[in-house]
Amino acid sequence: MVVKKKKKKKKKGFSGASKSREQSPLRPHYVEKMPPCRNVCPSGNRIRDFLTTIGQAERLGKPLDQAFGEAWEIYTDTSPFPAVCGRVCPHPCEDNCNRKELDGPLNINMTERAIGDFGLEKDLKLKTLSDEKRAEKVAVVGAGPGGLSCAYQLARRGYSVTVYEASEKPGGMLLWGIPRYRLPADVLDGEIQKILDLGIELKCDMRIGRDISLDDLRQQYNAVFMSIGAHKGLKLRVDGEEAENVFSGVEFLNRVYHGEKIEIGDNVIVVGGGDTAIDAARISRRLGAHVTIVYRRTVKEMPATELEITEAQEEGVKLEYLVAPVGFNKDGNRITSMKCIRMELGEPDDSGRCRPVPIEGSEFDIPATAVIPAISQEPDFTGFEDLIEGGDWVQVDEHGESTKVPGVYAGGDAVSLSLVTTAIGQGRQAAETMDRKFRGEELPNDTALPVVGPDRLRLDHYDKAERSESATLPPEERLAEMEKEVGLPASREQVVAEAQRCMSCGFCFDCEKCWLFCQDQAIEKPMQKGVIYSFKLQNCTGCKKCAEECPCGYIDML
Repeated sequence: MVVKKKKKKKKKGFSGASKSREQSPLRPHYVEKMPPCRNVCPSGNRIRDFLTTIGQAERLGKPLDQAFGEAWEIYTDTSPFPAVCGRVCPHPCEDNCNRKELDGPLNINMTERAIGDFGLEKDLKLKTLSDEKRAEKVAVVGAGPGGLSCAYQLARRGYSVTVYEASEKPGGMLLWGIPRYRLPADVLDGEIQKILDLGIELKCDMRIGRDISLDDLRQQYNAVFMSIGAHKGLKLRVDGEEAENVFSGVEFLNRVYHGEKIEIGDNVIVVGGGDTAIDAARISRRLGAHVTIVYRRTVKEMPATELEITEAQEEGVKLEYLVAPVGFNKDGNRITSMKCIRMELGEPDDSGRCRPVPIEGSEFDIPATAVIPAISQEPDFTGFEDLIEGGDWVQVDEHGESTKVPGVYAGGDAVSLSLVTTAIGQGRQAAETMDRKFRGEELPNDTALPVVGPDRLRLDHYDKAERSESATLPPEERLAEMEKEVGLPASREQVVAEAQRCMSCGFCFDCEKCWLFCQDQAIEKPMQKGVIYSFKLQNCTGCKKCAEECPCGYIDML
């Protein structure tokens, strides 16, 4: 009998890698990516960071109050208005959330409101970045969201800041341009006071061009930031709109805020499709009127947020789409009805929206006791004529500095009509630019992190979890009181559950996948939770498993 000798198996090398497995000269590296939520946030808020701070608190053994406090500090590093924006921001971050590819985007707005309300409830103080007192002085014109954001970022860096406000109280459009049923007075006042507590000097009833000139400010201060609101409503440019019962949207909101009694009757027409139009319509309903909103395009093109439109309809506001005003019928100096024409959508215009085209022979009338045009608005640039270029508004460079007058910066509605969160971000950017220039430092180049999309995520790693929706008062309770807040606060449990849905796009969340799938013992698991795993590259064969299995796209092979 012939005895066959068994072949000896070749010993594996130190790495434990088999020759049959794929090998590569590439090695894993941690490369933080920009989550799409933060990428589109005009304020630049670190959304992923404050969400995961709350969502991972229990796993890390962190008390929930501590997690909320840390989340508040993360948020207020970029914006001092978490409770405000948690109520009024149209949250473009949610539209870009990668989680929508799995089961629906996170309710980020609900979470930031909870963080902001926690800061107010616990009377948390905004933190400074330096104890140094700088010699430079800055004037801020306008105590709205842009101006107060700029003042905040400068004050926390040690600069002396004086804010000039034309009206009797700070807040700007946040104060009188947004109704109290959306933004309660104590919330706005509370967050503004935290900013002023940093030592900022506030001078109200000070109008540039009347009480002090822009040239005076430039001589007295090392820099000026301008962020005036858009207080002038645009005209419809149709015959008869000079009637006494026609009010612009911004005029109407301003007069209501100041407690004026406005005779609007029982049939109000609001013209426009933005937030000002919706707010004017909903206030008119609270004043007891039947309200019709006339908009020349369809609901898909309305600039107002979907939630505001829905809530207006719940409150009995009627929407007439593809309708435009062409004139008025009058009795003396008061209009009795609005002449309208039906429209159809034609080719796209410069904004990308389809241009509305009148349909011949489709004219009709809508009875009205008051008409509120809210088609757009613009700032009053009296006192700032030197900053205007041609027929345009204030033009600024990529750092927020005026392209016409050096040392003057601008943001918010002074530059273009935009969101509250946009003004906040522009105020911060201008403050950071001033700080670098004062210190003689180079301005940063735009070297943004790569944005991580759903194609880089392992969606199958995440369990499906239903989105928590924000609750509201029933319509009958909303209409019973002019200033009753419509949006209801979320419970702690809701906020934590929603934060736990965050997929931590582009940054490690301690899921263990890289360590579990590595066959070469090239990844070392830390003893402490919340600490990033380390690579032992001398063991690595470049098999790419860690990068392929990383759910959040944090690992790249380089």
